[in-house]
Amino acid sequence: MTDVTATVVRLKLSLLRNGLRQSGGRRAAFVASAVVALLFAALQLLGLVLLRGHAHADAVAVLGAAVLALGWAFMPLFFPGGDETLDPTRLVMLPLRPRSLVRALLAASLIGIGPVFSLLLLVGCAVAVAHGAAGYGVAVVAVALALLVCVALARAVATANVRLLSSRKGRDLAVLSGLVIAVGAQLVNFGAQSLGSAGLGRLAPVADVVRWLPPASAIGAVHSASEGSYGTAALQLGLSLAALALLVGVWARTLDRLMTSPDGSTLQAPDAATRSRSPEGGGLGRLLPGGRTGTVMARSLRYVWRDPKTKAAWVTSLAIGLIVPVFNALQGTGSIYFACFAAGMLGIQMYNQFGQDTSAFWMVATTISSARDAYAELRGRALALLLITLPYATLVTVLTTALLGDWPRLPEVLGLSFALLGAMLATGAWTSARFPYSIPQEGHKNVAPGQAGLAWIAIFGGMVSAALLCSPVIALTIALNVSAGGDEWTWLLLPVGAGYGAAITWTGLRAAAPRTAAHLPEILTAVSRG
Repeated sequence: MTDVTATVVRLKLSLLRNGLRQSGGRRAAFVASAVVALLFAALQLLGLVLLRGHAHADAVAVLGAAVLALGWAFMPLFFPGGDETLDPTRLVMLPLRPRSLVRALLAASLIGIGPVFSLLLLVGCAVAVAHGAAGYGVAVVAVALALLVCVALARAVATANVRLLSSRKGRDLAVLSGLVIAVGAQLVNFGAQSLGSAGLGRLAPVADVVRWLPPASAIGAVHSASEGSYGTAALQLGLSLAALALLVGVWARTLDRLMTSPDGSTLQAPDAATRSRSPEGGGLGRLLPGGRTGTVMARSLRYVWRDPKTKAAWVTSLAIGLIVPVFNALQGTGSIYFACFAAGMLGIQMYNQFGQDTSAFWMVATTISSARDAYAELRGRALALLLITLPYATLVTVLTTALLGDWPRLPEVLGLSFALLGAMLATGAWTSARFPYSIPQEGHKNVAPGQAGLAWIAIFGGMVSAALLCSPVIALTIALNVSAGGDEWTWLLLPVGAGYGAAITWTGLRAAAPRTAAHLPEILTAVSRG
C-alpha cells in the first residue's frame, strides 16, 4: 500500500517534470505563475495575521476557510489549471483496489501550487484566531485536517464528474454548473463591496452558522480552544474528521464505479431533427460565406454548439459579461464603461484556438501549407467569434446605458468595446500560435499536466497586451472627456474604435499567420497531449 502511494506520487512528479522539460517557455511560465500565486497567498497570510485581535477576526477566518473549500470543490471543473492531480481513468487497467488508490491519489493531490496556496491561507486563518498553547496546538491539527478535507472534497466531486463533460446527458448540467459558478462569483464580489461600506460586523451571523460546517469547523475549533471551550473545539474537529471520512468513502465508491463500469462512449448518430437545430444545418449555415472562410466558421460554431467544454466556456463568459455591468448598474454604483466587460469576456474565447480542436487539429494542420492558408484559418475563426460577440457586446452596452440613463456616452463606450475586442482577437491569434496548450477530451481538467502555468501566462499576458494595444483609443477617450468642448466630439469614438479594432485584428491575424504555418509540428504536439 505504501508502495502504491509512493509510486503514484512519483508519477505525479514525473508528469509535472516532463511537462516542464518540453521548453524553456513552459518552465518560465510555470515559475512565473507559481511566484504570482504564492506571492498572493503570502499577502493573504500577512493580512490575516494582521487581523489578530480584531473583534471579527474569527468570522473572517471561518468564512475564508469555507470559501476556500468551495473553490476546491468547483473551480477545477470549469477553470484551467485548478489543479493537476492524476486522472483516475488513466489507471483503469491497473490491478489497484479503490481504497489504496484513494490514499495514493490523496497524497499526490497534495503536490502542486494549489495545495501550497491553500496551506498558506489556512495557516493565516488559524493564526488569526489562535491564542494560547491550546489554541496553537489545535491549530496544527485543524490546518492539516482542513487541507485534507479540501483536497478530498475536490477529488470526490471531480471523480464523480470525470465523464460529465464528455457525456451527452451531462452537457446541459455542465453548462448550468458553469452558469451557477459565474453568477455565484459575482454575488461574492458584490457582497465584498457591501462589506467594504458596512464593515465586517455583517459577517458574524453567517459565520456563526458556517463555523459548524466542515472544513470551516476546523478553524472554528481553533477559536473555541483559544476561548477555553474545549468541548466545543473537540466537537468541531470531530465534524471535520467525520466529513473527511465521509468524503473518502464516497470517493472510493465513486472511483470503484468509475473504473468498473462502461463509459457509454458509443453514441448514436444525431437524427435529422438534431442536425437541423445545429448552427451549420439551419439557416445560419446558408448565410455563411463560401470557401475556406465559411467552412472554418461553420466548424467553429459547431464546436460552440456541440462540444460540452466549449459550450460551458461560452455560457460562462456570456453570463459574466452581462452580470458585471448590469448588476453594478442596478446597484447604482456602476459605470457605463463596465459594459466593455462583455467584449473582454468573449474576446478570451479567441485564446488557444488550436487547443480547442484537441487531437483533431492534425486534420486542420494538413490543410495549412503556407502563411496564406494559416491566415485564412485564423480569419475564419475570428469571424465566427465576431458573429456572436459583436451583437452581444452591443446589446450589453445598450442595456447598461439604458439602466444608467447615460445615453450621450453610448457611442464612446461602443467604440471602446469594439477596439478592445479587436485587440483581444489580435493577441488571441498570436498567443494561440505562440503558447498553444492541450485541453483534454476526457475528464474534468481543462489543461494537460505541466501546462497550467503556460495557459495562465498565455491568457493573462494576452489580456495585458490587449489593454496596451487599446491605449491609443483609451487616451483619446480621456482627452476628449477632460478637454473643454470635447464632449461634442465623443461620437467620433464609435467609428474610430470600430476602425481601430478592425485594423488591429487584421494586423494580429497577419502577424500570427507566418508563425502558425512555420510551427505546425510544435503546435500539433502541444495541443494533442490530452
